[in-house]
Amino acid sequence: MSEHVLSELSGGVLTLTINRPEKKNALTRAMYQALADGIDGANDNPAIRCVLIQANGDIFTAGNDLADFAAVNAGDTTANQAREQGNPLLIALGRAKVPLVAAVHGRAVGVGVTMLLHCDLVYVAEDALLTTPFVNLALVPEAASSLLLPARIGHARAFAMFVLGEAVDGKKAEAWGIANAAVPASELRAKARAAAEAVASRAPASVALTKQLMRDPAAIAERMAEEGRHFAAQLKSPEAKEAFAAFAQKRAPDFSKVARTEPA
Repeated sequence: MSEHVLSELSGGVLTLTINRPEKKNALTRAMYQALADGIDGANDNPAIRCVLIQANGDIFTAGNDLADFAAVNAGDTTANQAREQGNPLLIALGRAKVPLVAAVHGRAVGVGVTMLLHCDLVYVAEDALLTTPFVNLALVPEAASSLLLPARIGHARAFAMFVLGEAVDGKKAEAWGIANAAVPASELRAKARAAAEAVASRAPASVALTKQLMRDPAAIAERMAEEGRHFAAQLKSPEAKEAFAAFAQKRAPDFSKVARTEPA
């Protein structure tokens, strides 16, 4: 387990805590792997009845560490090889058998939002702020979110989140069905923990079968693969180069000189 992902098993609940607050909990390759290992390990551990995902610090996660993306765009061989292996967390989320509960506070960016679409129960702080600014970085949605988010909140709302980068606060996340409840930040962890313990107390086979019947893993895996191909191509594109340069220079990107190409 990575030092930036803490793991604790108690009362049938495996708690995975994102713990890189000094970097806004931006996710590195090692952190993705640690989260994936925890979720995958829960599938085969009868002592684990539920997985709770939370974070230390002021925010849930700033999303992927952009230094990794920029390295791929710049042609870094090691970074590119790691990226080609796929994101282990997304794969683990897609095949998760144990119920997943999330407690989200502060900002949740990119994968910090799309992972919630794979969670069975989601609790957010009222002042939480969810954003999926993939297009702002000249990228595309991932984690099968291009399939799951429109199904959850409708095409128009999902398009605005993906393409315009519109933020969704905690109360709106509850109203739209992204979250089960929005609560004061001081009550968030207790609320999510109580829900996870309630899940863990239910008949395990019945719970697992119910989760299985509510999901289509084949469709999720197929969409993840399709998104992954486009994501990889965009990551190396001139559009992404401009987006990453603009981010580093703290300016708005200028895509006016980048030629539009037809989707592959």
